[in-house]
Amino acid sequence: MTFIVGLTGGIGCGKSSASQCFGDLGADVIDTDVIARMLTKPHGLAMSSIKNSFGDTMMAADGSLDRKKMRDSIFSDINQRITLEKILHPLILAETLQQVKKTRSPYIIVVIPLLFETDDYDKVVQRSLVVDCEEQQQILRTMERSKLTEHQVKAIIATQVSRKDRLQKADDVIDNSQDLAYLKAQVVQLHRKYLSLS
Repeated sequence: MTFIVGLTGGIGCGKSSASQCFGDLGADVIDTDVIARMLTKPHGLAMSSIKNSFGDTMMAADGSLDRKKMRDSIFSDINQRITLEKILHPLILAETLQQVKKTRSPYIIVVIPLLFETDDYDKVVQRSLVVDCEEQQQILRTMERSKLTEHQVKAIIATQVSRKDRLQKADDVIDNSQDLAYLKAQVVQLHRKYLSLS
């Protein structure tokens, strides 16, 4: 059985930076956000179901998902979000399991933003790792990166498990409140730990 670590964290906490550090140390990294983008590109596996459920309004000119339109829609209407998740989550899980079979490293990092919001990965992941920072840092980083308003970022945070709950559920935590060197040092320690556990 491959040793799988589910890496999660709120929006803007630095999941991508942390997973890249693990990748640099030789761990195979599977990112469920990357899989979601693959499923929603032109002719992606999810697109016909999305079109059936949402109509052409959520389609970009090239036949891919209009991510901005969909994001605005699902954060203002919970039913729309549930509909989208019912389409995407099973497909993302199936593709994740396919990619796990192809990995070669002693342990695998699977980046799952909604690890604690769903029970999809309970039987897949042996350990959970939370990348954490203060909420104000999350907001500022996300506004800078994604050009969203503070109101939009807070709406996204409100749909996620609270920071307190996330930290309580975590097996391991990375504090990403400082610079990249500080983040990397923690990843190196966890890398050694996961090698010994695997």
